[in-house]
Amino acid sequence: MAITVGELAERLGLEYRGDPGTAVDHAASLVDADPGSLTFLANPRYRQHLAATRAGLVVLDERYAAECPTNALLSPTPHLSFARALEMVMPRHRPDDGVHGTAVVEEGVRIGSRVHVGPHCHIAAGCVLEDDVEIGPGCVLMSGAVIRQRARLVARVTIGHRTEIGEDSLIQPGAVVGAEGFGFAHHEGQWIKVPQVGRVVVGARVEIGANTTIDCGAIGDTVIADGVKIDNLVQIGHNCHVGENTIIIACSGVAGSTEIGRHCAIGGMTGVAGHIRISDGVQVTGMTQLTKNLTEPGVYSSGTGVEPNRRWRRNAARFHQLDEMAKRLRALEVRLAELKGPDDSGD
Repeated sequence: MAITVGELAERLGLEYRGDPGTAVDHAASLVDADPGSLTFLANPRYRQHLAATRAGLVVLDERYAAECPTNALLSPTPHLSFARALEMVMPRHRPDDGVHGTAVVEEGVRIGSRVHVGPHCHIAAGCVLEDDVEIGPGCVLMSGAVIRQRARLVARVTIGHRTEIGEDSLIQPGAVVGAEGFGFAHHEGQWIKVPQVGRVVVGARVEIGANTTIDCGAIGDTVIADGVKIDNLVQIGHNCHVGENTIIIACSGVAGSTEIGRHCAIGGMTGVAGHIRISDGVQVTGMTQLTKNLTEPGVYSSGTGVEPNRRWRRNAARFHQLDEMAKRLRALEVRLAELKGPDDSGD
């Protein structure tokens, strides 16, 4: 919907520069914007595109206002202000309340006010859908699942037995929350399945990305605390605990019974071993292999950077020689000490 610069400034409590009557009705990048576009500048690397933008409105920090050739909305946090403005300019369409005719809702399901259940959903007995919940097409809720107020399952989401999804949480298409964890006992050369009888408890304001999987607890619960953001294609094993406001980026895997602290950031394609603890405030860069406890906040990395293939192959070959080279170096150090003798101190 079209909103004027002046209206956005008033509703967001921000100052503006330019024509308050200019209207914007869609979003675009600085480069691709047209006179009806809302855009923003937060990263200084894109400052070079500001002078030539054709946008109707740019959200930016006041220090760049003089360089802006069009209307500007001044914010100390441009990305955040752009997000809030975008919610007004391009609000999400919410489907009508009610249960679609093709959905299956078993007896004993409790449905609150203003709930939408889309086509081809299956809601099993004992489930609870609180007020303003939205269940998109093709979702499956197994028995006893609880979906708290204003939570939204976009489409084809599977929620396991007795799983709880917190208020204002968002689960993207294809996610599976509450499948049985990977639990087996080894006996006489065979792997015998151990029933997984715990739950998944997802807190408030959590986002779970497309095709991400979170296993139920083996006995206790797998817990995803308030404010956690999980990207696409992430695997979280049984009995893990992810602390408040932690973010986990795409293609990462967290093995069972691991505790990740509050306000952590786990980079893409990170592998986290099971039964370890990660302190609050830890940042792990992409493709890290995390195999031990991290007890102090900070930035951690592992792996090697990209380099020409011929050099990498030579270095990889030498890696397998490190133990032998270390032993030879130690022997040389011992021999050198013997040659110096006990009194060869330089005094």
